[in-house]
Amino acid sequence: MKDSRNWFETLPQTRQRKLLASQRDGLNITVDGQKLMNFSSNDYLGLSVNPHVCAAAKDMIDTQGLGSGASRLVSGDAPLLHQFERKLADWKGFEACLVVGSGMLANMGLLQALANRYTDIFADKLNHASLVDGARLSGANVSRYPHLDLQKLEQLLQKSASKQRIIVSDGVFSMDGDTSDVVSLLHLAEDYDALLLIDDAHGTGTLGEQGKGLVARFAGHNRLIEVGTLGKAFGSYGAYILGTNEMIEGLKQRMRTLIYSTALPLPVIAGAQVSLNLMQTTGVVQKLRNNITYFLEQAEGLPLMSSTTAIQPMLLGSDKNALVAANRLREQGYFIPAIRPPTVPEGAARLRITLSAAHSEQDIDGLIEALSNLG
Repeated sequence: MKDSRNWFETLPQTRQRKLLASQRDGLNITVDGQKLMNFSSNDYLGLSVNPHVCAAAKDMIDTQGLGSGASRLVSGDAPLLHQFERKLADWKGFEACLVVGSGMLANMGLLQALANRYTDIFADKLNHASLVDGARLSGANVSRYPHLDLQKLEQLLQKSASKQRIIVSDGVFSMDGDTSDVVSLLHLAEDYDALLLIDDAHGTGTLGEQGKGLVARFAGHNRLIEVGTLGKAFGSYGAYILGTNEMIEGLKQRMRTLIYSTALPLPVIAGAQVSLNLMQTTGVVQKLRNNITYFLEQAEGLPLMSSTTAIQPMLLGSDKNALVAANRLREQGYFIPAIRPPTVPEGAARLRITLSAAHSEQDIDGLIEALSNLG
């Protein structure tokens, strides 16, 4: 019988992960005593270190303290949570919003609440792990269609005899940087009497008018549910679910990851509320888009995967190639960790470059030179 010392099989050296105990300082990150330019963060707008965002969080600590002390359904609820939910729903164009602890908790709890063994779920094969795990935990019948293959998705829908059908997809795929065809997915949902769940975690704050995201033009559709995070472009922490009044009310009664989780600390909500205001009233979203355009212009000729988002992957194939490239970039002063299976498919190890509104053109020029030096 195994004991705790040898419970897990030893992973190959090229598959082993490390918690780096890194320290961020604005755009820079210090790893093992080395200060590096960070091109791997999901802080797409640089708002996690924005002085106005941070000041709002500090003020909330001074007046309300740090932790919420209980779940929202006990004594951890607060007027600020409802205020932020209303503002976010209005900005996004949905009837109602529900703020929860994290993107992982949102997707796992949402799919468990929506689905059961009588439900058919149709999921893109490259969906985020939170959607994969949520579908599994729901007990539903799960069919995974090839990435972005709408013809195969329709074939699966045609075969479904269930009265409850849910199409589940990322908006922007976090490792490839490509996007789902929301128009076609919504048409399929209408044609086959299904719900459409889109996780727009990487689209919110980066795509659409004012950064409203990939699904903004379809906001409020009664078959559409949007999930997103406050831990990326908002520069804060937490997640949200958007839908109809009836959908959100139903989740409050059934969503276990809401009911049995401590409510988010109010300082992170105060910060996120300021971030929302900055997205609406400043040019920070446009600055990110300018940086993406500039990067793509300067990177012409480099072996990048096709993406027009802030996520710009460079496919390198083997784990070893990706690790060597990441180490060579560190030697040149840039932090872009190697992404390896099982996060990505076998043979698809890569560098996942992410751009921020906080980067300057000079920062991008330096990165392009470093990438070119990889050969």
